[in-house]
Amino acid sequence: MNKLLFFAPAILLSIASSCNTSQRNTDRTDTVSELADTSLVAKLNMPPTISLDQPIEMTFTVYNPTDRVKRFCKWHTPFEKPFLSKYLDVLSSNGEEVSYLGAMAKRIMPPPAESYLSVRPFDSLVVTVDLTKGYDLKKPDTYSVRYNSESISGLMVHDSLRFTIK
Repeated sequence: MNKLLFFAPAILLSIASSCNTSQRNTDRTDTVSELADTSLVAKLNMPPTISLDQPIEMTFTVYNPTDRVKRFCKWHTPFEKPFLSKYLDVLSSNGEEVSYLGAMAKRIMPPPAESYLSVRPFDSLVVTVDLTKGYDLKKPDTYSVRYNSESISGLMVHDSLRFTIK
């Protein structure tokens, strides 16, 4: 009985501290996951026809249609320059994937707070990226481009685009 009284406080302290640690980890995950918001919408835009000797510039715009500040992870978007990931699927007219030439960064999860950008209510952020810096676009052809990293950035892109290199 004497031994039980000695160990009881140690067991209770151990249980209480393990529960407290779990709560702290859960709070951290919830806070980070709330930073990205799927109500943000992104759009891709570029000229329909481009000369082979020009940069192939695509505009990536993130809109916040809500009345609150929203955040998204800049990883796997053009807001993180130069190309550090293959966040676009670029296909030639015959459906072949265009080779990605950029870097492939390894990341820790969840993303740290400094990996997020804020968009004010009813505002937008815009960035322009030269696709020749990350993709092998050296042949005249018609190409399609689709954003493929919604699950990482938290951004929804409802459209794809097509352009022709002459």
